[in-house]
Amino acid sequence: MASMKGNINSDNIRMGRTGPRPFWVLKLSIGIRAIHQIGAAVFLSSFLLSEIGRPPPPYVLLATTSGIALLLVEAMRHRQFYRELSGLTTFIKLIMIGLAYHGFLPGTLTIVAAFILASIGSHAPKLYRHRLLF
Repeated sequence: MASMKGNINSDNIRMGRTGPRPFWVLKLSIGIRAIHQIGAAVFLSSFLLSEIGRPPPPYVLLATTSGIALLLVEAMRHRQFYRELSGLTTFIKLIMIGLAYHGFLPGTLTIVAAFILASIGSHAPKLYRHRLLF
């Protein structure tokens, strides 16, 4: 059950509130995630392979728009994602990628670290990923 204070499991760990999400939105999010992975893969490879150079703008746009769509779809289900570990890792990842993309941090190292952080944050067990941090 959802409550204003967050869900509490048997270990007294506060979890973020959840809301209803239609099944078709879940199916749509799977397709969006697949598209996002294509854009993100090209973006990452442009930092790993010097032959490519800067990330191609269409793939930057693809990764950005699909990432925003994923955040919106996730916000439908997890109403407090900005207070959860998954939301915090997403925010930190975006800052890291922005700083590396604009040359304020070393590109390859920062982008790889951001991708590792994103992978850990999105694949951590639900108990940790949706735990309320504040």
